Amino acid sequence: MTLILVAHGTRAAAGQAQIHALAARLSRRRPTLPVRLSYVDVQEPSLASVVSTVDAPAVAVPLLLTTGYHVRVDIASATAGTPVVAAPPLYDDRLVAALADRVALADRASAAGPADAVVLAAAGSSDPRGRADVAAVADALPFPCHVAYASPSLTPRVPDVVAALRAQGAARITVAAYLLVDGLFHRSLYTAGADAVTAPLITHPAVTDLVLRRYDEALPRISLAA
Repeated sequence: MTLILVAHGTRAAAGQAQIHALAARLSRRRPTLPVRLSYVDVQEPSLASVVSTVDAPAVAVPLLLTTGYHVRVDIASATAGTPVVAAPPLYDDRLVAALADRVALADRASAAGPADAVVLAAAGSSDPRGRADVAAVADALPFPCHVAYASPSLTPRVPDVVAALRAQGAARITVAAYLLVDGLFHRSLYTAGADAVTAPLITHPAVTDLVLRRYDEALPRISLAA
């Protein structure tokens, strides 16, 4: 059995290193489980090329936070008719708790105290199911937040929401980054005008746990397909 990690891909060296570090953590947790890396955009190898080299059952776990084109089309088409079972993206209550941990950490680090307002910043998707996933995260967080997107092609954008909150009197704003790695979108949040930006989620221990949970949950589907 093999675990295939399916990341989006990034040109940022820090983000690339974070993906490799996650793979290393997974290998330490499951020393007998082969872990392969693949990507749906920007980087190589592609998922399709990795799947083409697999002739035994495997599980592809998307390192993606919402349902969108990459999940519905790229991953589905690359694994169809192969011995590779695709797991769902990483949205889970544990990830919501991890994001809440990040916001609490930002509050503790501030001499000015907790934020007056929190902006939930997601990458964004043209797929309504992806936006529904983000809305579900916002609803599940233990504090009110305002949803915004880091993608310049979607609205509302993070800088616009931050500016509107300032105009309404918010003195301290935290951007809760619903983003997995350090990349273009995450770095753009630092120029959005907020007082604090939470770290990428991939460094939180919950992500390692969740990837293994997705892998384990997919194993019965492999048995059924055999």
